[in-house]
Amino acid sequence: MATMSEASTALSAGRRGLGRDLAGLAVILVLAGIGYLLFPNNLALLTRITAIALLVLSLDLVTGYCGVATLGHAALFGSGAYAAGIAAVHFGITDPLLMLAAGILGGALAGLACGVVILRAHGLPQLVLSIALIHLFHEFANKASSWTGGSDGLAGISPDPLIGLFAFDLWGRTAYVFGVVLLAIVFVLLRLVVRSPFGMLCRGIREDPTRIRAMGASPTIALLKMYVISGAVAGVGGALNAVSTQVVGLDSLSFTLSAESLVMLVLGGTGSLFGALTGTIVFMFFEDLVLTANPFHWLTMVGALLIAVVLFAPKGLYGTVAEVLARRRGAGR
Repeated sequence: MATMSEASTALSAGRRGLGRDLAGLAVILVLAGIGYLLFPNNLALLTRITAIALLVLSLDLVTGYCGVATLGHAALFGSGAYAAGIAAVHFGITDPLLMLAAGILGGALAGLACGVVILRAHGLPQLVLSIALIHLFHEFANKASSWTGGSDGLAGISPDPLIGLFAFDLWGRTAYVFGVVLLAIVFVLLRLVVRSPFGMLCRGIREDPTRIRAMGASPTIALLKMYVISGAVAGVGGALNAVSTQVVGLDSLSFTLSAESLVMLVLGGTGSLFGALTGTIVFMFFEDLVLTANPFHWLTMVGALLIAVVLFAPKGLYGTVAEVLARRRGAGR
């Protein structure tokens, strides 16, 4: 009877997880459709939001699920962008899917390199190492101007039509649809990862690494694996940015982008893929809105929003709403 009860509980949890996966996928596709209808002349912004959402999702893997503090995650995003751009400009690899593969490889390798360094420390020293790494990546890209274009950026990226049929036009329709498809696929895959035994192990490391080590598992190896996965996801976002804008600049390796991605994650709620997406959408739309309305004082309004969220919704926008709904469901039983 106990075995049957456990099996029933596991099946029920699996169904709930599948339901949330499908609901999240549906929300992504619905919002993408609404965005396409409402902003047909500003698809470049929507594509940029999609690329940054992939960066924030990758950051959530190491910060939200693993508890690794980092302010240099743009190093993974920029590595993916430069890998895709260099493949196109210097090696003639202009097929978008092959450029995407180059971006994934570049991001994963950057994730491995950053993980090896950052995971040697804990807490505040991790932040210092991550800041040092993003500056090193930025300076390396600036100095290797024969490959990266230096401060002028890597231009001349001309991706072929997607699967030979859909050209990357001036309006950005193909790039936007390509980005939405990539985001949907990555979201589903990451939902499987975070619910897997490996994902549970990483959550356990975040809560009590000593106990995980006593159980015979290696926290460092598990976190390094997650860093590589995170780098691959960030590389997808970087490659998408390179394909859609057809130029890669040093801003893709900036400390500012790293800090903003962390702000977006905190804004939506850490430790939740839904929170990462929520924070990205809210922050980037709000930033674009206030920048258009008041280009001189827009940072003040963005700062006020962040202060309000931290004070009144410390678990982030999505995290706080989810907690309130969970309490109401519990009270209704």
